[in-house]
Amino acid sequence: MIEREEQTDIIEACKRGDRAAFQLLFEAYKDRVYSIALHYGSDPSMAHDITQQVFLKLFTTIDQFRQDSEFATWLYRIVANACVDEQRKRKRFVPFSPEVEVKDSGARSQEQTYHRRQLAESVRGAIAELSPKLRMPILLKYVEGLSYDEIAEALGCSIGTVSSRLNRGHKMLASKLGHLRGEIAAGE
Repeated sequence: MIEREEQTDIIEACKRGDRAAFQLLFEAYKDRVYSIALHYGSDPSMAHDITQQVFLKLFTTIDQFRQDSEFATWLYRIVANACVDEQRKRKRFVPFSPEVEVKDSGARSQEQTYHRRQLAESVRGAIAELSPKLRMPILLKYVEGLSYDEIAEALGCSIGTVSSRLNRGHKMLASKLGHLRGEIAAGE
């Protein structure tokens, strides 16, 4: 990640049209943007398209960034809007089923590893069924590790709205995944 002072210099260079500086921003944030887009829609092709759209938008609007907030938060807002826009454009629900990556300590049996993968797929599927207004805060909180303040800024809403959406998302996930509670302990 780029240090804050260096990032300020890079952003100022981007505003002056310095393509090398923009490349530095791209390299620093491309994986995070792609990750959010992939978790949001589960389609690698769509995530790639969204990532391209976000950086094109960033390139054309970087001069609007006033540095009164964190750059990453401003970028997350662009990503969130691009995800919602892309989903609207496709006018269909995209199932959430990316490849499941389970870290295996080697001590687990194949059966345990399979069981953990099945649980992870169930959780991802339940998240994918959430409405976009509930899904994005969940992803920003648990995939990107953002605070309530950062999520509120990224989504352009109040902290209370973030709290409410996360609470509703948690309740919906609990109702969809409640049947797995005993299985989680058994899979350890």
